[in-house]
Amino acid sequence: MTGAGWRRFICANTRLLSPPLVPEIKLHLAEESLPIWQKTEEELGEMNVPPPYWAFAWAGGQALARYVLDNRGLVAGKRALDLGSGSGLTAIAALMAGAGSVLASDIDRLALVAIRLNGKANGLVLETTAEDLLGDCPGPYDVVLVGDLFYERQLACRLLSYLEAAARSGAMILVGDPQRAYFPKDRFIVTADYRVPVTRELEDAELKSTAVWRFI
Repeated sequence: MTGAGWRRFICANTRLLSPPLVPEIKLHLAEESLPIWQKTEEELGEMNVPPPYWAFAWAGGQALARYVLDNRGLVAGKRALDLGSGSGLTAIAALMAGAGSVLASDIDRLALVAIRLNGKANGLVLETTAEDLLGDCPGPYDVVLVGDLFYERQLACRLLSYLEAAARSGAMILVGDPQRAYFPKDRFIVTADYRVPVTRELEDAELKSTAVWRFI
């Protein structure tokens, strides 16, 4: 499938909606989880496309985007990296908050198409990369943003190693996370708490207690 085909797939299976906690931003989001999960497997599965995590505004991403928009000085004029960007929500928030540059990173090529579409929907042009940055030395970023990525053990271990290296190089690390299974709570301090409206199709409650954490 071509890039144009992927754009058509995204537009046909999502609606342009605003996440509840971040009404300033519009995203191409799935209204129900099961249909788009099935269609991704049926129509794109043979291309080894990962599950459509990009089609949802996860609790950690919403909390982090809200925090960035409400504390613009944290990113204003700075070089930011949004790891595992998904829908691009946090990257969009960082640009809206005045970041000098933002790189949205995701190894899912379909997510990168969604990120660019979501940027366009908000009048922004987002720089993206499909490179697996967790295997490299951290680049020259002032701020590293991570929304809801500590949900698998192996990913969490690789991510923590990357964040440790990024912190040593001087980057500020901000993570939005509702304490997923592999979130290393002892390595962070809470900077803000939120009750994030979510769907019971994806979560265990309609309001998910979620914090923004700073790496220590």
